[in-house]
Amino acid sequence: MLRAPSRIVRRCLTAAVVGSVLAGCGSAPDKPANGKPAPLATKTEVTVEPIKAANALTDVNGVEIALERQPKRIVCLFALCDDILTELGLVPTATNSTLLAHPGFLGAAGAEKVAVVPGGFIAPEVEAILSHKPDLVIGLGDTHGKLAPALKGATTFWPMQPETWEDSVGYLRDAAALTGRTAEGEKAERAFRAKLAKAEKAPSDKTALIIYGSDENFGVATPDGDVTASLFPKIAAYPWKSRGVEGSYSLEEILAQGVDVLFVETMSFGGADGKLSEKLAENPLWSKIPAVGNGDVHEVNSEVWAKGRGTRSMGIVLDEATAALR
Repeated sequence: MLRAPSRIVRRCLTAAVVGSVLAGCGSAPDKPANGKPAPLATKTEVTVEPIKAANALTDVNGVEIALERQPKRIVCLFALCDDILTELGLVPTATNSTLLAHPGFLGAAGAEKVAVVPGGFIAPEVEAILSHKPDLVIGLGDTHGKLAPALKGATTFWPMQPETWEDSVGYLRDAAALTGRTAEGEKAERAFRAKLAKAEKAPSDKTALIIYGSDENFGVATPDGDVTASLFPKIAAYPWKSRGVEGSYSLEEILAQGVDVLFVETMSFGGADGKLSEKLAENPLWSKIPAVGNGDVHEVNSEVWAKGRGTRSMGIVLDEATAALR
């Protein structure tokens, strides 16, 4: 399946099985006459507007948030929250993400000092969340919204729903305003915008693809619902469009696009182990993809590429992607 999982952190991965994907489905993505779609022409604005501290605001997606005071104890239920807090120079009181262990964040030693919310991403335990006496709990709207009634009256729940890099920047700004970390928020936004603007000045003419999955299942990340993929039309040829919850791309379609560079996010669910690219290598069609034949398949850190979604994660993605696309 395609990009429905992006809205749920590619969470439960209701992905298409390779055996069924081989049959093909739908028409191939649109191509211009020269055979490859051009990178997105819109230039990234590098100017950063000032952020004003506030105790109440309407966030980037129209959700109203009101706090009595600047939050000091924040519990993160998905990785964008950890990313944002790190950019603001804050550490969550508790988290259920492992993003902080990445060396670009707190590192393994630093992450060990942060309490872990039991229950996993899908069903974090309410009692455990409240045991940390949080001023603010931040979760993914369509996954953790069901917790809101249980948290009401005890703390403030902020449901986020990022689908593009602009959404993530907006959430960074909103969080900076609520925490009073306005200078830090402006600095982080400015650094990210500068990096993206630099990357898009010299876009690659190579066709890129991000796939994600577990075991032999995989999906295609598309720019219209996936934060990481939303960066790619600016830096490479990226012809993949969402086909909705029930849509999928076949390996034949992927072959037809002549993918030059392939990024693979291995997701681990239900005890699955090993790399997704290694599992897919068992299929004879896999070896026919140009990126595979040329050794341009890159297994990337799914915590950063699939789950991070914030300006720090996206900065790491840009560094790794532009290096691979040269």
